[in-house]
Amino acid sequence: MRRVVIHRAGGYEQLRIEAFGARPPRAGEVRVRTAAVGVNYADCIVRMGLYESAKEYVGWPITPGFEFAGHVEAVGPGVTAVREGDPVFGVTRFDGYATHVTVPVSQVFALPNALTMTQAAGFPSVFLTAYFALFELCHPRAGQRIMVHAAAGGVGSAALQLAKILDLESVGVVGKSNKVETALAMGARHVIDKSRVDLWAEAERIAPKGYHVILDANGVATLKESYEHLASPGKLVIYGFHSMMPREGGKPNYPKLAVDWLRTPRFDPFELTNKNRSVLAFNLSYLFEEAGVLEDAMRALLGWLSEGKLTAPPVRTYPLDEVADAHRALESGTTVGKLVLVP
Repeated sequence: MRRVVIHRAGGYEQLRIEAFGARPPRAGEVRVRTAAVGVNYADCIVRMGLYESAKEYVGWPITPGFEFAGHVEAVGPGVTAVREGDPVFGVTRFDGYATHVTVPVSQVFALPNALTMTQAAGFPSVFLTAYFALFELCHPRAGQRIMVHAAAGGVGSAALQLAKILDLESVGVVGKSNKVETALAMGARHVIDKSRVDLWAEAERIAPKGYHVILDANGVATLKESYEHLASPGKLVIYGFHSMMPREGGKPNYPKLAVDWLRTPRFDPFELTNKNRSVLAFNLSYLFEEAGVLEDAMRALLGWLSEGKLTAPPVRTYPLDEVADAHRALESGTTVGKLVLVP
């Protein structure tokens, strides 16, 4: 049994492959031999030592990873929903970058016929993030306008598909021309390629009265303008701060972080009230105790998947031993869809 272990904050050199012995599953748990493990930007932030829930729940050393797919290898007492050998996928709060993962059975789901193992390993985090933003926080009405930043990435791709189910007028924002087709394929009605046009001038042209929902994980690079381009009423949902992080080198630039923190907009409750706008934020890793939310979300997502209304984003795979290359690629901002490790 092997896993990725990070002993202290740092760059790619901190991603070490180590042997371990998986414990027998306890009552209500299952152990899965992984065939694929999803990679998320949050994993990179964990490695840099900047992910608060990683500090709160685990500390050092830590194995990153929130999602996986594979076959059930062992079940604990009382588990009847799955059996040894069943193909499954699931979620875990850390510990995912491993050949074996042990989790409560409530966090494991039967592998859908519509997904391969690699697709399934990259499905939960991005779709649960997009679902929570739209269905738990925003509740948009059909016909309303939504802007999705990083529209060709994992969460962006998921959000565009859910926006289509909700019959929203979706505008996807991408940073490179080669990502336009992906955003369109995922359901965007309009795509703004900010490498070719002025983002906010084009945003105003498409929606002169603003956007009812804007999903923004960029941080300081776009937060102020995202807020200014909300409709009345409008909701800005924040779930990351990617532009504050390095694009290369793998280590945070602390002077830049400090400056960006100072530049990050603060939202005045009086202004929010008078302009009829809302600013919402969340971190999926804090929601594992909300079992009902997780179950409801996965039930809805898997239903739409079986109906052909959802599709997995494009997937690029890396061997587990090349985890550093996967982090390097994800941080570069050049990737499309999801990255997945194959143990």
